[in-house]
Amino acid sequence: MAYQGEDGNTGLQSVSDPVEDETSSLPAIVPEDGGEPSGGGHHPKWMVPLIVTVVVAVVVVAGLVGWRVFESRRHDAALDSCSGAVKALQGKTSSARMAVYREASGVREKQVKDAQAVRVLARSVKAAGGFRPQTVQCKASMSTDALSAVAGKAREESGAYAAVGRDARAVLASRDAKVLDDAKAALNAKKGEAAKLLGDSEGKVADNATRDGLQKAIDRAGQVKGAEAKTYQDAVNDLQVAIDQVNASVQAKSQADQLAAQQTASSNNSGRSGYTPSYRPSYGRGGSGGGYAPAHESAAPQSGGSGINWDQWVHDHQTPSQCRAGEACPIG
Repeated sequence: MAYQGEDGNTGLQSVSDPVEDETSSLPAIVPEDGGEPSGGGHHPKWMVPLIVTVVVAVVVVAGLVGWRVFESRRHDAALDSCSGAVKALQGKTSSARMAVYREASGVREKQVKDAQAVRVLARSVKAAGGFRPQTVQCKASMSTDALSAVAGKAREESGAYAAVGRDARAVLASRDAKVLDDAKAALNAKKGEAAKLLGDSEGKVADNATRDGLQKAIDRAGQVKGAEAKTYQDAVNDLQVAIDQVNASVQAKSQADQLAAQQTASSNNSGRSGYTPSYRPSYGRGGSGGGYAPAHESAAPQSGGSGINWDQWVHDHQTPSQCRAGEACPIG
C-alpha cells in the first residue's frame, strides 16, 4: 500500500524478486548411449542420405512422367500433321480430279489458243510421276519420326499435284477459248452464206415462205452474244435448217420449170408435119413386084401415059450391082 512520506512524495512498494524468462530453454535430454543431446533441433546422421535419396527419386520419377507426357504430345501432334497432309493429298488425287487431269492431258496443241499451256502441263505431269494412286497413310502405331517422314512425303506429292491441277485448268480454259472463237467464226461464215442465198433465191423458190424463214434466222443470228460456244453453235444449226429449206424450194421450182418446158416442147412438136414414106410399085421387064420407094424420090410414071420409055425408067431406078442389061431387075 502506498504512503506519503515527509517530502510529500508517494512511495511505491518495490518488488525485489525478478520475473523469470518464460521462453527459457528446457533442459537437454542426454541419451543413455552418451550421444549428442536431442535438444536444440539436431537430426540423426542417417536421416540426411535418406532424404536425399527420396528427393532424387521424386525428381527422376517426375522427369520420366514429364518426358512421357512430352513424347505423347509430340507423337499426337505428328499424327495430326501426317493425317492432315495425307488428307490434302487425297483431295488433290481424287477420282474426279484425276479425270480432269487426264482430260486436259488428252488435249493437243492444235486444239488450244496457247500451245505453251499444253507443254507446261506435260512437264507437271512428269514431275508428279504420272497419274497413279496414292498409298501413303498414317497409323497411330507408327513412331513420331515415321509419321513426320510420311507427312513430308505427302506434302511434296500434294504440291506436285497442285501444279498439275493448275496447269490442267489452264489447258482446258485455252481449249474452251478456242472452241468459242471457232464457234463465232463459224456463225459469221454461215450468216454470210445465208445472206447470199437470200439474195440469189429471189423469184426462184417454189414457196416464198422459205425465204421469209431464212430472213428470220439471219436476224436471230445477228443477236447472238455471250461466252458460251453452244449458243453460237445453235445459231449455226438454225441457219443451216433455213438454208436447206430454201435450197429445197429452189430445186423444186427448177424441176417444175424443166417439166413445164418439156411439156411445151412436146406440144409444139406434135403440131408439125413429119416424114411420111410412101409405097410405089416397081416394074420390070418380065415380072412385077411390090417395093418401098421414098416419097421424096421420083415417082414411077402412071399407067395410061403416052410416050414413056419404061425400060429407061426402070434402068434409072434399079440397083446397078444387081441389074444387067436385057434382064429383069429385082427390087430389094
